[in-house]
Amino acid sequence: MAHQLSLNRIAAALALLSTAASAQQLPTVSITGRSEAPVQVGGFGDTPVAKLPLQATLLGTEQLLSSGINALSGITALDASIGDAYNSQGYVSYLKIRGFDLDNRFNYRRDGLPINAETALALGNKSAIEVLKGSSGIQAGTSAPGGIVNLIVKRPTLELHSTTIAFSERGTAELAADLSHRFGSSKAFGLRLNASTAVLKPELRDAKGQRHLFAMAGDWRLSPDTLLEAEFELNKQSQPSQPGFSLLGNKLPDARSIDPRTNLNNQRWSQPVVFDNSQASLRWQQRLSGDWKAQVHWGMQRLKTDDRLAYAFGCSDADGSYWASSYCPNGDFDQYDFRSENERRNSDATDFSLNGSVVLGGLRHKLSTGVLFTRFWSRFQGQAYNWAGTGNISAVPRTTADATLNDANTNRDERSREFYLRDAIELSPQLNAWVGLRHSRIERSSYRVNTSDTRATSYEQSFTTPWLGLSYAFDSQLMAYASWGQGIESEVAPNRARYSNRGQALPALKSEQLEVGLKSGSKMVDWSIAAFDIQRPAWRDIGTCGSAANSCVRQADGGARHRGIEAQADLKWTGGGVLASAMKLRARNEGSASAGLNGLTPANVPETTIKLQARQQLMLGLQAQLGLVREGAREVLPDNSLQIPAWTRLDAALRYEHAVGRQLWVWRAGVDNLSNKRAWKESPFQYEHAYLYPLAPRTWRASLELSL
Repeated sequence: MAHQLSLNRIAAALALLSTAASAQQLPTVSITGRSEAPVQVGGFGDTPVAKLPLQATLLGTEQLLSSGINALSGITALDASIGDAYNSQGYVSYLKIRGFDLDNRFNYRRDGLPINAETALALGNKSAIEVLKGSSGIQAGTSAPGGIVNLIVKRPTLELHSTTIAFSERGTAELAADLSHRFGSSKAFGLRLNASTAVLKPELRDAKGQRHLFAMAGDWRLSPDTLLEAEFELNKQSQPSQPGFSLLGNKLPDARSIDPRTNLNNQRWSQPVVFDNSQASLRWQQRLSGDWKAQVHWGMQRLKTDDRLAYAFGCSDADGSYWASSYCPNGDFDQYDFRSENERRNSDATDFSLNGSVVLGGLRHKLSTGVLFTRFWSRFQGQAYNWAGTGNISAVPRTTADATLNDANTNRDERSREFYLRDAIELSPQLNAWVGLRHSRIERSSYRVNTSDTRATSYEQSFTTPWLGLSYAFDSQLMAYASWGQGIESEVAPNRARYSNRGQALPALKSEQLEVGLKSGSKMVDWSIAAFDIQRPAWRDIGTCGSAANSCVRQADGGARHRGIEAQADLKWTGGGVLASAMKLRARNEGSASAGLNGLTPANVPETTIKLQARQQLMLGLQAQLGLVREGAREVLPDNSLQIPAWTRLDAALRYEHAVGRQLWVWRAGVDNLSNKRAWKESPFQYEHAYLYPLAPRTWRASLELSL
């Protein structure tokens, strides 16, 4: 199986393919401005980011490599609007944009098609990561309002034969190959192979694991007007995950007294979380008359997960008190044996689209329209969630495993049909109007596994989400814009006896975003500044919500309002440059019938964030790089009674490239958390429990990339 490729087999395959390579011109590797780059996630075809009335970030391969990023959670160091939302090593990446947690089921795309991100997403065969900031209704039927993340798959290019060997502290080692070749009499066929294997030995103790990737992409240029593309990806990650620390009673522990390398998942019976993923797509593009183009794009995703953890949660104190949202004041915690194995999550998506331009009423319209069909289903077996004993954050005693599957999981089925229409209207050489409309129909059902199924639910809903924008170009380099859009979230009331509206579909909640901004792009600097106002309604349980029947009702009650200003700049000069971004965010709860909730800041949302990456050439081929991340204080509890302090992290790196014969050698070395700063990185509040994740300790990394 491709999942089981060993280091030696990949090395042997790479050597064979490299021997067959012909001499090619050395590639130029650099970090460039992003203003002229088109983004799929914007929804308006090949229109550059600088010309769109929205904020989007494009993170390319070189930027990810130079920053040592090999998991999606790593991009939180590169853009001020992107933050951590519960990022545990060895587990799923959770992100927030503009203070809102993304929904891993609905806010992620792969080459524009919906995917499920409840897994470890591989980056080795991705050429870029696109991030749309703000209202996601233009691109998604249902989703959280923060934005959309789109992964771009590497496709065949000109001749490329690249090998990368990477190491980091304590023994993590990775070998990767990236090979591309075009063949045929007119180079009509192209193939690209990405393969990697890694042994994971992170700074976090008791977290050894492994990661493998094998991906192939091909294309066939049947004619100048017809392109057929196909690709598949197999990846697997096996690694114990990291439970969070917590409050000690009602006090915040000093991060300087906590060893960030401590892993509370360190029992003899602890097992790794295993993510086993298969993905594939087929895309046909046909150029029609004029500049019209038709496309059919199909994609599938098959996820298998074994989710296992020695789980620390809450604490039963010696005096009989139970700390539900924290650990005991002395550092004790209750440990549970959690296992949910053979989880299956399958997704299919097919998109039919047509885009081009036409003159109507004397105005030029760039139109894009299509229909998207998606299907998702999840299948689980019973799960274990059993008390195993008592642990402590400083010296974890041995506890007893109990893998009895005594808790029911929930299977889900979802289908959706979405019609969309987008139009960019040229009102004058300087003024453009932007219109988007998406109509969605969803069908969802769920039922509990291995039970009498008294909690089954099923419902259907339809809704329409509009998006409007207006942009004015003062000149070829400066543009002002305003935009407004809606997003949708849909839910059903839990089918439990205490809910008077149990099993009923709740009215779909519409979030709204208003944004105004300025954008400028030149050879020396690209910059933008935007002010946004996002309002997101929320559901809440009203009533005593005890064990009595009909004691609770789930209904819309207030919501969150996030208002902020974000700015970013890409400044370039001979031999260097700076990528910088900053965000000032005011996030508050508003409009609740419970006055005590209004005016509070959501947990784990910093008010001020600054991200910076600077680079400067020191001599021919040698470049120094410096990264800075500054995040403000965050609330730990929903009642805002405790905060974690602000923190600043510095990263440093060197990049050296030189030619050896016909090969380009690129050496990269870096140190993350240069000053070995001790701090609480984030404070997610989930399942009525406060979690604390420490900043990773100082860690060095190095890699060598050879390209022919």
